[in-house]
Amino acid sequence: MAGMSTYLENKLLNYVLKGTAYAAPTTLYVALFTSDPTDAGTGTEVTGGAYARQAVTFATSTASKSSTATDALFPVATAAWGTVTHIGIYDALTAGNLLFSSALTTSKSVSAGDQIKIAAGDVYITLD
Repeated sequence: MAGMSTYLENKLLNYVLKGTAYAAPTTLYVALFTSDPTDAGTGTEVTGGAYARQAVTFATSTASKSSTATDALFPVATAAWGTVTHIGIYDALTAGNLLFSSALTTSKSVSAGDQIKIAAGDVYITLD
């Protein structure tokens, strides 16, 4: 994934450099976007048509990289979702805080009847 959100950057910096408590989320969720969510989390998330964020787990990191250990299977769209261009990782099923985001390699137009599946290992986060 390309970008860590400003929210998470600040939480991690304050945790490491100032000792400010930060509790890791118990569940992470993949979200779909029709525009760049940006580091501020201001993009347009898909809404309606049976859309809901999907829970996902990550494998233990090695070599500064962690990838998804589970598939993210979104519900069948009951209406068009538009063209999905980005994904994000959130700390809540609804609302919550964007943690990471990235553009898709290939945008996907989602029509009624379509279903998006993101296979385990297809989403990964690296830190340099």
